[in-house]
Amino acid sequence: MTCNAEKGSARRLISILVPCYNEVENVAPMAEAITAIMERDLSAYDWNLTFIDNCSTDGTREELKRICETHSRVRAIFNAKNFGQFNSPYYGMCQMEGDCVVSLCCDFQDPVEMIPKFVAEWEKGYKIVCGIKTTSEENPILRWLRTRYYKLIRRMSDVEQIEHFTGFGLYDKSFIRVLRELNDPTPFLRGIVAELGSARKDVEYTQAKRRAGKTHNNFYTLYDAAMLSFTSYTKVGLRIATIVGFVMSAFSLLAALVYFVLKILWWDTFPAGSIPVLLAVLVLGSMQLFFIGLLGEYVLNMNARIMNRPLVIEEGRINF
Repeated sequence: MTCNAEKGSARRLISILVPCYNEVENVAPMAEAITAIMERDLSAYDWNLTFIDNCSTDGTREELKRICETHSRVRAIFNAKNFGQFNSPYYGMCQMEGDCVVSLCCDFQDPVEMIPKFVAEWEKGYKIVCGIKTTSEENPILRWLRTRYYKLIRRMSDVEQIEHFTGFGLYDKSFIRVLRELNDPTPFLRGIVAELGSARKDVEYTQAKRRAGKTHNNFYTLYDAAMLSFTSYTKVGLRIATIVGFVMSAFSLLAALVYFVLKILWWDTFPAGSIPVLLAVLVLGSMQLFFIGLLGEYVLNMNARIMNRPLVIEEGRINF
């Protein structure tokens, strides 16, 4: 894809991407807020705003159609089905043709006021500008768990991991080109940015509360995100399974040998020890089930990549 700016003369194009799912109360205010920011603070640039809707069922699509009819700069991509919290934004970014792409959520937890700051850093030569949450108005327990998770993954991963980065940021067209060439059917943008992103600048911000509606995150979606990053960027799970299995096997062999010797020496008086044996079987069995489940997570990750299904199937577009 090519941008519409001629080198050295025409104005540079900023493409703004807003993924959404059941955000009927937020899409119109978001479009108005971004329009105001761009016209007031970034009037020297050309720009467009694209909503990619992940098969909403609450009237969001009808609202987006209305907005697109009255704003020529606002565009929409409608997914045929819900393709998940990672595929849809990643696919949307790959469809943008601007000199840079700004991606932010539709719930106003990513402040639109950060866009001019991102652009200013981009103009200094940075190819990626990441929004980093330093403080948040979310549930303090949830934030504590997120912080522990980020630190754990960072220590276990061979690839640098960016703490409290959700994907909110600016991406130069050169990095968007990298995303297109990856052809990854299960993309994890945060890990890709950490692994392949160059000339990166981190900009801190405070995450606000959701403006309207309810969060779509639940235990399953959070677990899915955690396991995707864990199985994509760490080997430690499999290494622990191997080491623990080896140690437990050696320990079990030694215990069996000691028990056999003692049983021979004190055949009549040595207790049968059924309770210790039962406990040992339960411990070993539970460990086996845990590591089989962990291995299954890696297999699921590999299986999704081997099937190589498309990121998204579109139902339609508006204003493209």
